[in-house]
Amino acid sequence: MFYNVLTIFFKFALVAIVIGALLNLFDISAEGLLNRIGFTPANVEGFVREGIAWAWPHFMLGAIILIPVWLVIFLLKPPRIGK
Repeated sequence: MFYNVLTIFFKFALVAIVIGALLNLFDISAEGLLNRIGFTPANVEGFVREGIAWAWPHFMLGAIILIPVWLVIFLLKPPRIGK
């Protein structure tokens, strides 16, 4: 499973680099695109920080419940024989 995640990440990164290189050929930059739609890099950074500030407490609260539940289920599963 971890191999699949790494493969998907690698493919995504490769395609992103190719698309970025193609956009660079046409003199298109990330800052230029953001300015066209009315954002600045500082605005985007602020949105990301606000999103993380909102999501982090919810993530931690969910993890406090899910981790013990997963641990109990994992410990109570019968052992797998064979494989």
